[in-house]
Order: sequence, then C-alpha cells, then structure tokens
Amino acid sequence: MKIYSEPGQGTTVKTYLPRLVGGAQEMAGEDCAVEVPLGDAEEIVLVVEDEPAMRQFSVDALTELGYRVLEADGAASALRLLDAHPNVTLLFTDVVMPEVNGRKLAEEARRRRPDLKVLFTTGYTRNAVVHNGVLDPGVELIGKPFTIEQIATKMREVLDAPAVLRAK
Repeated sequence: MKIYSEPGQGTTVKTYLPRLVGGAQEMAGEDCAVEVPLGDAEEIVLVVEDEPAMRQFSVDALTELGYRVLEADGAASALRLLDAHPNVTLLFTDVVMPEVNGRKLAEEARRRRPDLKVLFTTGYTRNAVVHNGVLDPGVELIGKPFTIEQIATKMREVLDAPAVLRAK
C-alpha cells in the first residue's frame, strides 16, 4: 500500500494486491456453493426480537430458507400471535429484551404449548447467559451475528430433534 499526500492537493492511496494465477476458468470448476438445509412451508417460526434490523434479517433469512414466519417485537405480541396461531412450530427469541426476557417468554409459551420448540439468540456469550442464570445449561442457542448458513443448520437441528414434552 502506498499513500501520497500533499497539503492543499489531497491524498492518493494505492493498494497493490497479488495477481490471481490461473484465472477465473480454474475457479469456475470449483464447487463454491454451500448447500444449506431448507425449511418447509408447513413449519411456522415465530421470531421475537426487539431490535428492528435484527428482526428483519431473521425474518428475511428464514423466509428465504422456506419457513413461514411470524414476527413480534416483544413478549406480549409474541404470546398473542402464539395464541392466534396454534400451528407455530418453533419460537425463535432473543434472550435479552426489555420488559420480559426471552427465557420468561419461552416459559410462558411452553406453559401454553408444551410441545413448542425454542431456539434462543443473543449477542452475549453462552457463558454469560448460562452462568448468570438467564438460561439453563443445554438450551438451544445461536449467537449473534449469525449467517444464513448458520441459522439454516441450527433450525434444522432444533426442529429435527425429538420432541420433549414438558409438564404443564
């Protein structure tokens, strides 16, 4: 990298990168596409996230993966949607939200629907949310930020796991 600067004239930055030997023809033969596990339109995911940009990313990613998606910005609206749509397959909720956190939302959702699968997401580390008593060890969790490939894989893991019914 070379930087040239003169007072009153401005600055020029030149970046030199190594040349690709072999060209695009060789790379075209490589399998660059990564297969991601897809959802099913019969699988309905309720996304609960108080941050609008993150909620929109999650909704868009899950829709692109083939899931039907409902969205809520907090626990109260999530519970209303859950009651109105008894066929929701999975609750995908942020752990840290104002008013009611994701763990308490999941507890109430599972009280109403013991068969409901839950996947938590958080920008905090697993240690922080488990050791501070926010989540129990062994819960399903994906860290933020996540890629579409990561959420695709984690969704299938959670949805394909055997159902564990909880006592009401």
